[in-house]
Amino acid sequence: MSYPTRSFSSHLRAPSSSASSSSSQSPALLARIEEKKGELQNLRELRDLSAAVASQMEALEQKLTTLSDGTGAIAAVLSNWHNVLRAINMASAKLAKPSGDAPMEDAPEPAELLPQTLVRIPTEHAPTLQAQADAIEAAAAEGDSTQWLNAMPERPDTKFALKVYAAKIK
Repeated sequence: MSYPTRSFSSHLRAPSSSASSSSSQSPALLARIEEKKGELQNLRELRDLSAAVASQMEALEQKLTTLSDGTGAIAAVLSNWHNVLRAINMASAKLAKPSGDAPMEDAPEPAELLPQTLVRIPTEHAPTLQAQADAIEAAAAEGDSTQWLNAMPERPDTKFALKVYAAKIK
């Protein structure tokens, strides 16, 4: 096998010729180095801003997932709403029909024919609601039906249910 016989001197840099040219290119090289440092700084800022955008997008994803779950719950309630209305309609129709064998003189008054107001109240608050209902009845017996509303804690669902109840007992 024969190896190339070239000298290695052609592969090595000649220090004497490049030293004189590097001193003349020094300002151009320094300017390019500064330009590259600026680009590096901009890339670092871009990386940091991209990370911030990515974290905001993840937070947005979580919020949209929550919103999607809430939308599913609302859809379930609305899909069941026709059953609620049908039950109310059946209860109203059953109470509104006079029985065929009862005479009309014995028929109850029209106000008694209507079904009772349907209000769904969570059972975990039953003792509190019972105490508030007792206070309403006591206030109604005294003739003041608005005093208890002002003293109630700010819970819109409970206030609404108690307003319906107060209207019922008036």
